[in-house]
Amino acid sequence: MTLPIPRAVIFDWDDTIINSWTPTLKALNKALIQMGEKPWTDEEARAKAGASAKDLFKQLFGDRWQEADKIFFESLRALFQENLPVYPDVEPILKLLADRKIYMAVVSNKRGPLLRTEAKDAGFDKYFSEVVGAGDAERDKPDPAPVLMALEGSGIALGEHVWFVGDSHTDMLCAANSCCTALLVETKPPPEETLVKHPPHKRFKNHTDIMEFLRG
Repeated sequence: MTLPIPRAVIFDWDDTIINSWTPTLKALNKALIQMGEKPWTDEEARAKAGASAKDLFKQLFGDRWQEADKIFFESLRALFQENLPVYPDVEPILKLLADRKIYMAVVSNKRGPLLRTEAKDAGFDKYFSEVVGAGDAERDKPDPAPVLMALEGSGIALGEHVWFVGDSHTDMLCAANSCCTALLVETKPPPEETLVKHPPHKRFKNHTDIMEFLRG
């Protein structure tokens, strides 16, 4: 299908900009085990994950959510200090969009301060006008509140001329809730049944496919 020319492109972060699925699942399962729960398989996690850690752990552990949250983030920070796994084909996309003067931002369900630290460590903060994480807006993805925050001051309203690029069903739902054009990059394809109600407008196998599409 033909997509509207973007005035803005909003990116998810985990598994869209950085290849974080394996360490994130490892940290999540460490938290689940220490909280007395069974670890999740890869398939289970793909179906259940997507909410912010705070929202996820509140659903699972109620008033004890902060215990799980602390275990998860300490484990994840330790893993990422060893290596921040940026997808190698991402920066050419960011450079091309920057050359075309297209507004760019990040909207993620990773905690805001940690997200901005990672964006800076990756050297990508220079490309993004806003980097919005969990807890920064009144509500987190899939609510449109963080998308509105990401566009604040840009003069760009929500609409199909805003592309939302992500890897999960939560991203596709957030794009739908925000009336944006939803683009799915299949770094870790979500279960197809989770995409039925809010399918992406276009799917890409990888970042190379996105680059070829942009050049075309």
